[in-house]
Amino acid sequence: MDTEAIYKALANPIRRQILQCLKDPEQFIPKLNECEYDFSRGVCAGQIEKIANVSQSTMSNHLSVLQQAGLIQATKYGQWSYFSRNEALIQEFVDTLQQSL
Repeated sequence: MDTEAIYKALANPIRRQILQCLKDPEQFIPKLNECEYDFSRGVCAGQIEKIANVSQSTMSNHLSVLQQAGLIQATKYGQWSYFSRNEALIQEFVDTLQQSL
């Protein structure tokens, strides 16, 4: 676990918002035309982009920083990338933080 990379990732409010969105995506992503959205793969980058109201290139950078820190994982399905939280690493970081402070 690279705690410095995690601190850097968490320093940005948009990246914290992304993590919050991925924790409970149903809260942030409205159902489209009364259809259920399947979150089993994670959340599509395009949906996250709409929530944060940033450009595709900016979102790509934020997702990359979160991935490099290990806070999120990406899964590719065809041309789409789906993102989910790395709950095990997040819990390890929280435990380490509690012990060190």
